Amino acid sequence: MRTEVVGHGGVRLGLQVEGAENSRPIVFVHGWAQSGGCWAAQLADPALTERFRLVAMDLRGHGASDVPASGYDDPQVWADDLAAVLDFAGPDAIVVAWSYGGLVLTDHIRVHGTARLRGLVLVGAITEIGRDRPGGRVGALMREHLRAMLSDDPDIAVPALTAFSRGMVTGPVPGAQVQALLGASLSVPPSVRSALFRRDVGSEDVLAGIDKPTLVVHGTADRVIEPSAAEHALGKIPGATGRWFLDGGHAPFAESAAEFDAVLRQFAEEC
Repeated sequence: MRTEVVGHGGVRLGLQVEGAENSRPIVFVHGWAQSGGCWAAQLADPALTERFRLVAMDLRGHGASDVPASGYDDPQVWADDLAAVLDFAGPDAIVVAWSYGGLVLTDHIRVHGTARLRGLVLVGAITEIGRDRPGGRVGALMREHLRAMLSDDPDIAVPALTAFSRGMVTGPVPGAQVQALLGASLSVPPSVRSALFRRDVGSEDVLAGIDKPTLVVHGTADRVIEPSAAEHALGKIPGATGRWFLDGGHAPFAESAAEFDAVLRQFAEEC
């Protein structure tokens, strides 16, 4: 089912919802220049949908959500957007945050605390952004293509985004899946792709104050976000546990969906 909620400033946020309405919610937050569609394998997994209510949001400026001209550099905006989705999903939600979604989640905790949360899953995630921030270290693939991916010129941006989408995943990922990642990136306006990087935010105090079960998932061969970002989160969040996908890339939920779903299901049931 597709629906929407209203986030900060009246911005409409697109949602994809699967599973039983009265089940414990799992909210999925995607990464930079993607959409809630990246969680297709999870939304179609009966082992998850029969036990949980799955809610995948489109961040503002992405997917089916509105594209406001401003607000992308404001932690309050991201915090309130996620709060609106959590209010829709229901109490005691587990939030699964991928890549830039980890920063959105820390924004929410910074502003609203952890009261709405039952547990956190950080997947290939950043929790900070800015020069020399250990929780936001990007990998070689991101460094190589970032400037071109932000260009207004399609002759520059499209080849860079194509290479980025291919390099984001490892292993025998179907070409159609890679093209879906590319399509999501191309649907995000260059101005939004660029605006998400105009921030400098540290989160060590936020991480240290997290009082909910936390699972940190990362591929050892991630070339988008360095594994050291996961190590930083594991070192700061009290009681956090790590799950490494050996030789995995930036999107273990797509590359190794069955294994990822089993890990997520176990964590959610233990929470």
